[in-house]
Amino acid sequence: MLFGGYVRIFRVLGLGLLAIGVSGCVSDGLWPSAPDPIAANTPSTIEEPADVKYYPSDEPLRLAIQHFNAGHYGLAERYFRDAVEKAPRDATAWVGLAACYDRINRFDLADRAYSQAIKLVGETVDILNNQGYSYMLRGDLTAARKKFLRAYEREPNNPTVVNNLKLLDGSARFIRRDPEQ
Repeated sequence: MLFGGYVRIFRVLGLGLLAIGVSGCVSDGLWPSAPDPIAANTPSTIEEPADVKYYPSDEPLRLAIQHFNAGHYGLAERYFRDAVEKAPRDATAWVGLAACYDRINRFDLADRAYSQAIKLVGETVDILNNQGYSYMLRGDLTAARKKFLRAYEREPNNPTVVNNLKLLDGSARFIRRDPEQ
């Protein structure tokens, strides 16, 4: 019985020392305690997958958006795909995935991703606009116009939809060629 008491004492002492050691990590700066003023003024850069140590649930979506905005559509597609696998009811991730597929000319997969987003949130102005842009990239200007006009009917003052309709009109004018050329 006396030996069991010593074991308990050593366990309590060991846990106490462990707690002191862990609390020392916080004060050593291993865990951020206050925002770094230099980092706050530094322009953001795209993180490489090896640089990220922990993935919260929205981390793939954040990285996907960063890569998409930087024009890295292949990497963005990978992260959007990861995001929809982790959160299959996230319409934003599905629309982003569809937009990536549009940019890498995988229109069959883009249609599937838009379909999933529509199942989740319905035909929003943004989805209609993106589908119109997808059809414009494919060269199907008639289908593009239908989608843009449906988006325009819902939000006639939406600048993105208005600009895409102007872009479509410009595209329709410039693709005509003289037969002599």
